[in-house]
Amino acid sequence: MVVPGLARYVVAALLILLAGLPAAQAHESRPAYLEIKETAPGQYALLFRTPVLAGRRLPLVLSLPAGVKELRAPVVQELTDSLVERRWIDAGPDGLAGQRVDIKGLQFTITDALVRIELLDGRTVQTIARPSQPWVEIAATQAWWEVMGTYATEGIRHILFGVDHLLFVLGLLLIVGNRWMLVKTVTAFTVAHSITLAIATLGVANVPALPLNAAIALSILFLGPEIVRVWRGETSFTIRHPWVVAFAFGLLHGFGFATALTSAGLPPQDLPLALLSFNVGVELGQLGFVLLVLAMERSFRVLEIRWPRWVEALPGYAVGTLGAFWTIQRVALLIAAWR
Repeated sequence: MVVPGLARYVVAALLILLAGLPAAQAHESRPAYLEIKETAPGQYALLFRTPVLAGRRLPLVLSLPAGVKELRAPVVQELTDSLVERRWIDAGPDGLAGQRVDIKGLQFTITDALVRIELLDGRTVQTIARPSQPWVEIAATQAWWEVMGTYATEGIRHILFGVDHLLFVLGLLLIVGNRWMLVKTVTAFTVAHSITLAIATLGVANVPALPLNAAIALSILFLGPEIVRVWRGETSFTIRHPWVVAFAFGLLHGFGFATALTSAGLPPQDLPLALLSFNVGVELGQLGFVLLVLAMERSFRVLEIRWPRWVEALPGYAVGTLGAFWTIQRVALLIAAWR
């Protein structure tokens, strides 16, 4: 970054904060998805999709209000990346209006649940159940800006819990030598992952999750030696043109961002608005992270604090070490899946 020693300390402090998040599953914060569709007065078809992470399903269970009757036996379908449960219920003459549908176990995760409710009167409600509020209820219809706010919030949470994406951005910050190049680099990364986010979400192209996650980890590992070259005063194509590298790897990270929407199984008519809103949220979260680093770097520079050399070197080695760890971990998962 602009002032190497102090900036590296700032990033070190941020890395310590990030270490409190689930590093071993850095990119695995895909949401669950619940669809409640009223098919007749008081009768509903439910679809509940829960993500499978590292071969294990999240321990989430739907809990329906008292008095609800099953019209037929539930159907469960196992997919490679999720478990899909379908249920058909009768909630009586008053339906589910004003009642809660709980998602038990959500409070013990970092996962959100996207919820879509369709009613016979034409109302459509889209909201998010969170660990802090693991339930939903039938509410009034929403305006389009409220739907945008729902998915934008999910985008912000996705980037902030996507430790591998943030670590890649940190690596770029440690390589970039001036503010103008920083703007070009962050812009290139934004444009690239916006392109592939749209491509994947709209179903034009897709990349399997396991090799994709391994490639994202490899992109972080790639930056480790480049950071060391900057410290030594050496140069390379990445150091001279970091925006090119940011764009190239940004294409990969965009497919990673897309998993939050594609794995949820949203209806096609919801995708354009969800895609736009989610991408805005991702960009806001990323921009906020970059501005936080710059603000902290500026504050330590003004205070003229000096830190030991090993503290200054910590972030660069953390980028390389965590990149190597995630690469080995995810390649091992990929090999195990192929056997």
